[in-house]
Amino acid sequence: MKMVPQTKEPQYQHALELEQEVGRARLGITTNQMWHDDPRHLLFVLARYKFVAKMLSGKQRVLEVGCGDAFGVRLVQQEVKEIVAVDFDPVFVEDAKERMTERWFFDCREHDMVGGPLAGTFDAAYSVDVIEHIAKSDEHRFVSNIVQALTPEGVLLIGTPSLQSQVYASVGSKEGHVNCMDAKALKGLMLNYFHNVFIFSMNDEVVHTGYTPMAHYLFALCTNKK
Repeated sequence: MKMVPQTKEPQYQHALELEQEVGRARLGITTNQMWHDDPRHLLFVLARYKFVAKMLSGKQRVLEVGCGDAFGVRLVQQEVKEIVAVDFDPVFVEDAKERMTERWFFDCREHDMVGGPLAGTFDAAYSVDVIEHIAKSDEHRFVSNIVQALTPEGVLLIGTPSLQSQVYASVGSKEGHVNCMDAKALKGLMLNYFHNVFIFSMNDEVVHTGYTPMAHYLFALCTNKK
């Protein structure tokens, strides 16, 4: 049996023992790419998930729409009881399932939200970096299908790069961004489905209520379904 080295400070010994017991965690497909190409961007993405987690803290059954490789799901799991995460790309769903552990288990499924609603009921839903990939002609179908799964008191949180940020976006990023909005357009879209829509600005990892045309990223927090 391989001997575990002893750290000079005992509080770090658990890290070595955990590695021996379960191995080292793997990054997801897209998080691996971010870590290699632009580590700061990974920080920004995880900060968005942390904001989602705090806004939805205490919710019982939560839906993530467009989870990608689902690397950020654990942050939300720390604050809610149950998560169902869906993505339309089976490559990412399979990657998430392969890396899943018993301690951090969640229901991960292939589902295209433009194609139809998801069976089941949720008291909250969120979508991070997805709606900008949805064609303008499909945006109402996308949002409506999410809303159908929410309880009457359900909350929806939508995060997206701002329209103003696109002049600074990379070539690869712009390829998929077919529907970026400014704060007015995002709020207007969501007001079709909710009585209350609260817009937050975000620059890098900082969420605030500042001047939205200077925000790189936007969140719409939506409550009270129509």
